[in-house]
Amino acid sequence: MPIRVLLVDDEPLVRTGLRAVLEAQPDIEVVGEAADGAAVIPLVRQVRPDVVAMDVRMPLLDGIEATRALLRTVADPPKILVVTTFENDEYVYEALRAGADGFLLKRARPAEIVHAVRLIAEGESLLFPASVRQLAAEYADGGGNRAARALLEGARLTEREGDVLRLMARGLSNAEIAARLVVGTETVKSHVSAVLGKLGARDRTQAVITAYESGFVAPG
Repeated sequence: MPIRVLLVDDEPLVRTGLRAVLEAQPDIEVVGEAADGAAVIPLVRQVRPDVVAMDVRMPLLDGIEATRALLRTVADPPKILVVTTFENDEYVYEALRAGADGFLLKRARPAEIVHAVRLIAEGESLLFPASVRQLAAEYADGGGNRAARALLEGARLTEREGDVLRLMARGLSNAEIAARLVVGTETVKSHVSAVLGKLGARDRTQAVITAYESGFVAPG
C-alpha cells in the first residue's frame, strides 16, 4: 500500500512542487490538497491520509492550531509533517509541542522530501535531531514546564528506559541505540514502546519534546 499524503499550504506553487516530487515515487500517493489549515479536518476524514504535509504559517488557521484541532477531534489521526521556510522558527517548535511529528524545510532537495515523508510514515526516527535540539535550546522551558516535569516524574521510567530516552533525544535510531547500549534492536524497540506508553506520547518526537520541556534532557 502506498503512503497516502495530504498537502496543506497556502502557496499553490509549493503544493505543485511537493506533488510532483512525491508522486514520482511508486510508494507515495498524494490524495488531496488544501490551501488552509481550516480545511484539514474534513479533508482528513474524507481521504484518510497517512501523512499530512502542512505549512506552519497560513492566513486563516495556522499549522499549530490545525495540528491541535486534528489530534483533538480525529480518531487515529495521521502523522503530521510541518513544512516551513525557517528551521529555527518558534512556530516550528510550537507545532512540535502541539503534536506534529517532524518538520520539512521548503528548500529541501527532492530526495530529502521523499525521505522525510517515508520516515514520518514509519515513525522510526526523529527528523533533523540537531535542529530539534537547537529549537529546544532556544524555546523550551528547560525544566520550567511543570506539566512536562510532572508527566516525566509520574512515568517512573526505569534506568534503562531513561538511557533510551536520552539517546532518542540525541537523534539516534533504534539500531544506533542498540549498538551504544550493547543490546539487540528488538530490545530497544521494546524500551522505546515502553517509554512512549509511559509518557503517553504518540511518537518519538513527542517523547523527546517532553524530555526537553521537563529538564530531563538538556537541549545543549
